[in-house]
Amino acid sequence: MSELNLPKKPSMLDASIPVITLICLLTLAVFYFGDNSSYGPNQIALLMAMGVAIIVGVKNGHNWQSIEKAIVNGISLSLGAVLILFAVGSLIGTWLLSGTVPTMIYYGLQLLNPSWFYAAACVMCAIVSMSIGSSWTTAATIGVALIGIAQGLDLSPAVTAGAVISGAYFGDKISPLSETTNLAPAIAGSELFAHIRYMFWTTAPSIITALVLFIIIGLNETITVNNDSIYLLSQQLAEQFNISVFNLVPLLVLLTLAIKKVPAFPAVAIGALIGGVWALVFQQELIVRLGGDTDLITANVKVIWTAFFDGVVIETGNGQLDSLLSGGGMSSMLNTVWLIMCALSFGAVLEHLGMLKKFVEVILASAKSTGSLIASTVATCIGTNILTADQYMAIVMPGRMYKEEYERRGLDPLVLSRTLEDAGTITSPLIPWNTCAVYMSGVLLVNPLDYMFYCFFNWINPILAVIYGFIGFNIKKLTNKTTNETTHKATA
Repeated sequence: MSELNLPKKPSMLDASIPVITLICLLTLAVFYFGDNSSYGPNQIALLMAMGVAIIVGVKNGHNWQSIEKAIVNGISLSLGAVLILFAVGSLIGTWLLSGTVPTMIYYGLQLLNPSWFYAAACVMCAIVSMSIGSSWTTAATIGVALIGIAQGLDLSPAVTAGAVISGAYFGDKISPLSETTNLAPAIAGSELFAHIRYMFWTTAPSIITALVLFIIIGLNETITVNNDSIYLLSQQLAEQFNISVFNLVPLLVLLTLAIKKVPAFPAVAIGALIGGVWALVFQQELIVRLGGDTDLITANVKVIWTAFFDGVVIETGNGQLDSLLSGGGMSSMLNTVWLIMCALSFGAVLEHLGMLKKFVEVILASAKSTGSLIASTVATCIGTNILTADQYMAIVMPGRMYKEEYERRGLDPLVLSRTLEDAGTITSPLIPWNTCAVYMSGVLLVNPLDYMFYCFFNWINPILAVIYGFIGFNIKKLTNKTTNETTHKATA
């Protein structure tokens, strides 16, 4: 192709038009659909903004064939994560059925000591969120109960909400069952369990500091013992499931596989299979109830099989408990896969048309050191959360924008994936119009402008990430082996 036929490089205006379009459409999606905007409206917004970008690209001389190839390549980056997400869906379903998740919740509830209410609430939500991989479900179940108890004890709902969100996002952030925890390494090119281990360097000090602050606040509170809601929930869990420490074996197996560095997909798949076996052995009464009038063999086959692809539905008459104990299955991940593919398609088009590079050139003009690069990444993640109102976008777009620059500077992909989570995932509930904040406010009935100051973990973590970058602490460099693997992936 002659130089005259080469596509034009985009101007800053060209690059800005699709982004502004996306921001406007996502704003409308949140306005009209609220916390349901991630279940379809955001996907349409992404596709329409991608269409605008394609029109700008064609105007600059790009052809549809090359753009289509870029979209396919962009989507292909997510296929490994998609496999893991489907395995995670099956694992959640079988772990609910086997009593593994209910057992973790049951024992987690016992940690709620009235003398240390805020800190205990944070720890309990961390345990539940880590076990189910969902900050939203944790807030809507245990979080709601804790807010009610706080009001009964005449404690601050705002501080309680901050403790709930801090614990829920800590557990979500380090859980291999979490969608965002799978998404960040998929975008950055790191491995899931290595990503989780590396995150502990920023995550552990952040949650410890948050717990200390909650303890200090709690020392000034006068607490009356009134734990009827927690005791009732524990009793109902015991009525529905055979609660036993043996139910924790699937969790121990998964943790062992993670420690042994077994790749995420087979490790999670094995965990899901063991969950199915454990359900067969330890939860026969529940399976018979769920199986209805069918014979025992048919009930076992259908209920366990369904848990893999469509999860579990528990009906106790208590809506709060039903929400806590129902879910999972591969089908529960379809919307997330849809959103990921749309986001990656949009990002791939912007990257192919040179629009992301235009933004990166402007941002990196002043980011000379590793610290300033990480600070720029953190700021971009937060800015994306503010502008697009979606935590998935705050992971995907900055990840695509900065991946090449991190590699060029000799930084391991783990540094990028950790930074994406340190800033993209956990700052989302702090922004009042973000879908995560809208959801948290809706279920906890506390205004984000009230609770945001007490989400200590969510504030401390991104600040710590920037400090690490500037002082050079725990910043992993690319080794020769990693460099070769990265080069191979880029050329494959």
